[in-house]
Amino acid sequence: MAEVTTGNEVPQNMTIYINNLNEKIKLEELKKSLHAVFSQFGKILEVQAYKTLKHKGQAWVVFEGVSSATNALRQMQGFPFYDKPMRIQYAKTKSDVIAKADGSFVPRERRKRHEDKAGKKKKEQHDANQAGMGLNPAYAGAYGAMPPLSQIPYPGGVKSMVPEAPAPPNNILMVETKPGIAFVEYGDEMQSTAAMQALQGFKITQQNPMLITYAKK
Repeated sequence: MAEVTTGNEVPQNMTIYINNLNEKIKLEELKKSLHAVFSQFGKILEVQAYKTLKHKGQAWVVFEGVSSATNALRQMQGFPFYDKPMRIQYAKTKSDVIAKADGSFVPRERRKRHEDKAGKKKKEQHDANQAGMGLNPAYAGAYGAMPPLSQIPYPGGVKSMVPEAPAPPNNILMVETKPGIAFVEYGDEMQSTAAMQALQGFKITQQNPMLITYAKK
């Protein structure tokens, strides 16, 4: 299960999400203790907790009814459990046991394939957008697809690190077979000369100063 969002975005449901739990308690003891504490509010279908680092200090308690979950959330909010106050919210993700009961269950492997397919579709759309802007989506430099020069990441953060040239270029052509080389086209020779003088020797990184010459016709 995933963590929940804050505020009133998550509707009432049969599963509560608990965090700020004492991470020193053994997993099985934690689950048994949670079951004992929350069973006073109604029938519990499942208590989930995991050993993974990502899920430490968290658990999910699945009730048979929404009213039981609501009462548990209201009455146990902040309750000191193993010397730490519990933080409780409705779970954002429906538990497997509930999904199986209402017929909406999707096996995790099928879910993963669906997510991979969605990710692939998103990448294809991104490449199409890049091509539409005149960029070659197949080119990937040290920092991925070509960004504006003023926003190239470098050690220390992302900032406007390139000095302003006298005029913006008309076009930038990256050489796919020769990473590190590019042709920058300006409106006229005066603009290209001014840009070359302004940017000659500028260091994109500490070890990589720009070397600029006129392109051979």
